[in-house]
Amino acid sequence: MLEGKKIAIGISGSISAYKIVHLVRLLIKQKAEVKVIMTPAARDFVAPLTLSTLSKNDVLTDLAAADTWANHVALGRWADLLLIAPLSCNTLAKMAHGHCDNLLLSVYLSATCPVMVSPAMDEDMWQHPATQKNIGTLRTFGHIILAPHHGELASGLIGQGRMEEPEVILSHIEAFFSNTQTALSGKKVLITAGPTQEALDPVRFIGNHSSGKMGYALALECRRRGANVVLVLGPAPAVLQQDLSGMTVIKVTSAEEMYQACMEQFPTADMALMAAAVADYRPAAVSATKIKKQNVDLALQLVKTRDILAALGAIKTPQQLLLGFALETDHEESHALEKLHKKNADYIVLNSLSDGAAFGADTNKITIYSRNGSKVAFDSKSKNAVAQDIINTILKEGETT
Repeated sequence: MLEGKKIAIGISGSISAYKIVHLVRLLIKQKAEVKVIMTPAARDFVAPLTLSTLSKNDVLTDLAAADTWANHVALGRWADLLLIAPLSCNTLAKMAHGHCDNLLLSVYLSATCPVMVSPAMDEDMWQHPATQKNIGTLRTFGHIILAPHHGELASGLIGQGRMEEPEVILSHIEAFFSNTQTALSGKKVLITAGPTQEALDPVRFIGNHSSGKMGYALALECRRRGANVVLVLGPAPAVLQQDLSGMTVIKVTSAEEMYQACMEQFPTADMALMAAAVADYRPAAVSATKIKKQNVDLALQLVKTRDILAALGAIKTPQQLLLGFALETDHEESHALEKLHKKNADYIVLNSLSDGAAFGADTNKITIYSRNGSKVAFDSKSKNAVAQDIINTILKEGETT
């Protein structure tokens, strides 16, 4: 797929630079042409000799060395894609403001090809308003942003800021060159994410452990591929609300609010991906004041919430695509297939608690069932990679139907 493709890789100063060694090897195995440009700070984290040996090209770090001038204009025009990974907070800020004090920035400002970036930094740096503003600026330039994921950071903290793994970056590059990065361009995609909370009284609710990460990953992937994303977001951690630019976000709390939002948005949507963990039941009555503890047991009556997936399936047109999720603990396949047909969905994504799926985890293991009878199983991957698998599966099947 990548044979003959010209990829320039810019490496800035980050401990994550070591991952690029493996990425270069993967690209060369696919017969891509790779040239590496490093900032001066990047040389403290990875050896140019290693990268030049793997890429079979000299690694460039300076605008001029001895009697040789690095023609940054030629480099910027040579590449089919400029990937900057890891993208440090410092280099990000310089790119956003047009600074040009090293070779990498000179190549960046001279580039006539698309630009893809994979940030890497500590969580607090990533979440800082200045960083988010700079990322937003790069997005307005049309750059492809591979948002960092949640995991162990060099500081020892656990949080968002970890650069994507080489295999995931490779899949993004493959998607870019297969033109699937714009396959959803102009399409309206409705996505639900997160849990719902069903009130008992002003301070208590019935809920679940969903983090919203899977739906959030789908929203980012669809946005990256050019879709007009409408994200209906239940109560979710603040970390999932840091990078929502370029989307229409409707924040809801209860299952009824999510139902109303989906019913309003779906008629004009091309595709709906129902990843939220919606409560099946809600309290029959909600107390206007806090329920006080008493010396007797409390009996709680629950009533069914409205089934969003079934409601959308009932009004779906042949031109619309509807995908739902099924989290099961037993008889996984039969329950997933029953849900697929009973609710008139086009696809069901099965997660099994007995097979490693868990609320709040950064990884997921899925099997996708379609109404035409196909079944595609995947290994455990990061939820960003799972989102790619889901969209790729949908697009691939769409080409053959």
